[in-house]
Amino acid sequence: MPTTQERRATTESTMLADRFAPRYDVIQTEHVVVDASPERAYEFVRALDFTDVHTTLVDAVQWLRALPQRWRERKHGPPRTPTRMTFDDMATGSDWVILGETPGREIAAGAAGRFWKPVVEWRPVEAERFTEFAEPGYGKIVMSLSTRPYGENSSLVSYDIRVILNDTLSAAKFNVYWKTIAPFVRAIQKAVLNTVKRDAEQQAK
Repeated sequence: MPTTQERRATTESTMLADRFAPRYDVIQTEHVVVDASPERAYEFVRALDFTDVHTTLVDAVQWLRALPQRWRERKHGPPRTPTRMTFDDMATGSDWVILGETPGREIAAGAAGRFWKPVVEWRPVEAERFTEFAEPGYGKIVMSLSTRPYGENSSLVSYDIRVILNDTLSAAKFNVYWKTIAPFVRAIQKAVLNTVKRDAEQQAK
């Protein structure tokens, strides 16, 4: 797993992920082949409701990740959990911001904070300031979902996550956290992609 070594994305790429995270400390990407055109697959990427993504493992991971916050707020009742979370919902009702979109191809979102702590401390950052935000003690996450042609009638849908840490101490703390959480993040990525694949291919029938 990468530690503090920064890596530069290729300048030839036009991906939004490369624009907003040209240098990163951690990257993890998953792909799935979908029997639908890239444009059609992207419709389901764009309409994806993340609260509809379920597997036994994913549900357990998300429940455990929220446990520290539930314990801290136990006197005030259970924390409110969203009943819907599309990309549009992210833009209006969450700590994430939409960084950019290439219609029919890719959408990227980002969030800043101390996300390695038991109770995540989010740091509001506007999309226009996201790339330049470098306050010590914090990190940034860039996630993107993209589609591209694969063969004659199919598409490759990719889920890219990049993490940028703003200082060496934050990087060290995150690396300890990442060693534990990385396999579960990958499971969530795969579940998201399989949901897109299922919905797109069912609609195509």
